[in-house]
Amino acid sequence: MIYTLTINPSVDYIVQVEHFQLGKLNRTKSEAKFPGGKGINVSRVLKQLDIPSKALGFVGGFTGTYIKQFLENENILTGFIRVKEDTRINIKLKTGQETEINANGPRISEEDFTALKKQIKNLKSDDILVLAGSIPGSLPKTTYLELVEICKENGTLFVVDAEGELLKKVLPYQPFLIKPNHHELGQIFDTNISIPEEVVPYGKRLIEMGAQNVIVSLADKGAVFISEDFTCLAKVPKGEVKNSVGAGDSMVAGFLAAFEKTKNKETAFRYSVASGSATAFSLELCTKEKVEELFHQVEIIKIL
Repeated sequence: MIYTLTINPSVDYIVQVEHFQLGKLNRTKSEAKFPGGKGINVSRVLKQLDIPSKALGFVGGFTGTYIKQFLENENILTGFIRVKEDTRINIKLKTGQETEINANGPRISEEDFTALKKQIKNLKSDDILVLAGSIPGSLPKTTYLELVEICKENGTLFVVDAEGELLKKVLPYQPFLIKPNHHELGQIFDTNISIPEEVVPYGKRLIEMGAQNVIVSLADKGAVFISEDFTCLAKVPKGEVKNSVGAGDSMVAGFLAAFEKTKNKETAFRYSVASGSATAFSLELCTKEKVEELFHQVEIIKIL
């Protein structure tokens, strides 16, 4: 079973206003709300790709109930831990440029964190845990480290989609997959990366530091896959970008879904790129039909 962990999920409230005026009464042209959070996105895309998963994390209040019910209505298993304060609401204001207002989220107590660690201790060696996103301020900065240490004890494979120091600290524990974008990769090594070829030496350093498989995305310039076995570049399909939110999470889900079915890393990488592109070309997260439509348009170039 694949488990996804979203420590600080949200209800994303998306509003479109044609002519926004600061300090004035504004009326929306359209509005929508969805459960937000990187791990939740991974679970939702896995469901589209016919792979079951179970979403873990912390939820509270009426907003937490909404997230739980939304996922269960999509037939996604949940194992959320209830906390005392409300799950946050993040506002995405679309009016020409997009403006985001992200809330801090509820306080997570030591008791809540202990309950999460108990859940992770129950995972088995044939399970996969996806740790995705940031850590709220009420939890220790060592949160991911403590969780991946439990995974190592269990023999559970784990995937990490996080930035900077969070990512670097888990590398010695040999994550099955990490997926930084080229900006995040540049931040790790204090350099600027703009083209796929510049990714390769730094991606190999991540392998030397402990990662088993690395995917680095470069938006419309493609993506790079690096493992101990081989390195390859992918050219992304052509299309109109409508939505960047969740594209990286879709890449993680696409890789895991295809690898679960085929055990072939090159096929999984191609499916990963198709999944990320399918979300980017859609107003919401990708569908299986869109991913499969784009799969054969992804060009793979093996360089090692």
